[in-house]
Amino acid sequence: MASRLVPKVTCKRGGSPCKEKQVVLLSPLGRIEISGCETGVHEIKLPQMSLLPSGRAEPSVACEVCEGAEEMPEPLQQCTAWLRAYFCEPATTETLPVPAFHHPLLQRDSFTGQVLWTLLKDVKFGEAVSYKQLADLAGNSRAARAVGGAMRSNPIPILIPCHRVIRSSGDTGSYGGGQLMKEWLLAHEKLQKEKLARPGGR
Repeated sequence: MASRLVPKVTCKRGGSPCKEKQVVLLSPLGRIEISGCETGVHEIKLPQMSLLPSGRAEPSVACEVCEGAEEMPEPLQQCTAWLRAYFCEPATTETLPVPAFHHPLLQRDSFTGQVLWTLLKDVKFGEAVSYKQLADLAGNSRAARAVGGAMRSNPIPILIPCHRVIRSSGDTGSYGGGQLMKEWLLAHEKLQKEKLARPGGR
């Protein structure tokens, strides 16, 4: 459910150094740390999960910024708003702007950048693709292994939904936040998509 508004991306290399800010969002998954500057989001760090949150795929807590709320640059405001919507009101992510990104890996001229942008643009909320299918979408059908590398290096998880990339066998495969988190995110999206599909669902 990525917004149709395509985010800007600029590179962190060269030029004047960023004035980096950090915020912490309390989510159903725990503390999510987000860093960025006026130019864009640098990174989203997920907590490591050893247990699934209570309630399985139902948001068990309200999402709120618990640290760094003051003087948040616009990309961080947009990022926290998008993540809150993702957990609490997924239907609204369609209408929210995707924040600008400010990370060298997201330069479009690299294969990793191309794969991550393709994933953001083409794999919607509640969908899943195999590593090979994503390689096809990114224009290199033989690069399934390289797609796995791109997923591992994704600096903006959830927003760039590497959790939606699974093995051809249907096995979820590995994930930076751990397999439990990947399973939770996929289950959350499936449940929310089913709710939206019901008559009167939103």
